Amino acid sequence: MANVSLIPVTGIIQNIRQAGNNCCEQQISIVNNNGITNFIISPSTYVINATRLRQGMQVTAFYDGNLPVPLIFPPQYRAMIIGLKPPRETIFAGNFNNRLVAADNSLQLNISNSTEITTANGQRFTCSPGGHLLIVYYSTTTKSIPPQTTPRRIIVMC
Repeated sequence: MANVSLIPVTGIIQNIRQAGNNCCEQQISIVNNNGITNFIISPSTYVINATRLRQGMQVTAFYDGNLPVPLIFPPQYRAMIIGLKPPRETIFAGNFNNRLVAADNSLQLNISNSTEITTANGQRFTCSPGGHLLIVYYSTTTKSIPPQTTPRRIIVMC
């Protein structure tokens, strides 16, 4: 996942069904103000906290904007990451440099003692999270460029 451009879609799960004849993949439909977006959830999709997805849940799904997609409506993407969206929080996923600035310069992290930092499998991460793909949970940012935040939680995708 090092050279991906992760694009988020946040909304409510409207429908979950088997994706074609593949019993190991599901198609979920997410609805928001922009309409419906379909996602394929495969065995390689990282489901944050291994949450069982259900209709009516508010989630954020991320897809790789660099991959080709079929020209169909509603749009359909392969989900790289999906997770529950906590109320009043934003989920961001992207590559961060050693100064904890996102590769697209859209976010800078200021880690505090209360920031929970774990690996994808839930283990404590004791090194600097810089230089990795990170999933970040935060509530507010500054109006600076890049916006800065002190995240509540960081998941390091080693």
